[in-house]
Amino acid sequence: MVERCVNAAVGKFKGQPGPLLEILHAVQNELECVPYGAVPLIADALNLSRAEVHGVVSFYHHFRETLVGANVLQLCRAEACQSMNGAAIADLAKARLGCDFGETRDDGRVTLEAVYCLGLCACAPAAMLNGRPLGRLDESRIEEIANECGVPA
Repeated sequence: MVERCVNAAVGKFKGQPGPLLEILHAVQNELECVPYGAVPLIADALNLSRAEVHGVVSFYHHFRETLVGANVLQLCRAEACQSMNGAAIADLAKARLGCDFGETRDDGRVTLEAVYCLGLCACAPAAMLNGRPLGRLDESRIEEIANECGVPA
């Protein structure tokens, strides 16, 4: 499945200038992540090193190397959010959601990710839930997020 997906993406985008990002997006759109096994295939097809491809995958927060839960909560950990009680909000989110940064709940309902600046600094502390921006997080907003994700109390 991975090889078929990579071959299709490479076939579609290889002729374009700088096709790596387009190929990675296509693979993630199809497989919901860029699995480790895709990296050498993409590297070989584009005559790049595995390190170059892995570097791009790991640099951009958009790309994931593993599958995520049904919901993805990206919690900002940058300075503006930290200055507005971000550490306490992070602790609340981890406790209420039952997972740490970079983890998915055992039931697959939510994945918690740390990100570094969502551009919502005026509404700090901020997060994104399934691509939807959320600002001015507090204990009640964390509870709303958990409920929306179907996390039992």
